[in-house]
Amino acid sequence: MHVGKFYFRPPGGESWCDVILRLRSMLEMVTREYAGCRVLVVAHQVIVNCMRYLLEHMDKKQILDIDRQGDVPNCGITAYRALRRRDVDEALQLELANFVAPLREAAMPVTTAADQAVAPEP
Repeated sequence: MHVGKFYFRPPGGESWCDVILRLRSMLEMVTREYAGCRVLVVAHQVIVNCMRYLLEHMDKKQILDIDRQGDVPNCGITAYRALRRRDVDEALQLELANFVAPLREAAMPVTTAADQAVAPEP
């Protein structure tokens, strides 16, 4: 049986569904503890995509389509702006997705190479 990327759980790892469950708890805590504050989350690609899934109320097909478009770039910025609405206290609107212009303006290349080992292999 092929479960697909959204549901696949690698040995000792998490599926995207597992990550989303964890992120729901984190978002509840952030909403409760940091309401009205700016919040910075530094994360890798799966977390960025799963956060988008939650914050933008996507379905599985929408987020997997975004994932297929390409990798989240190193140091890419995905940002939301809080909007006040009458029917809801606050809503978040996507402002930037995978934004890397500050790196390009500073003449710093966006890397695609694998990370260098910090310690020698045993």
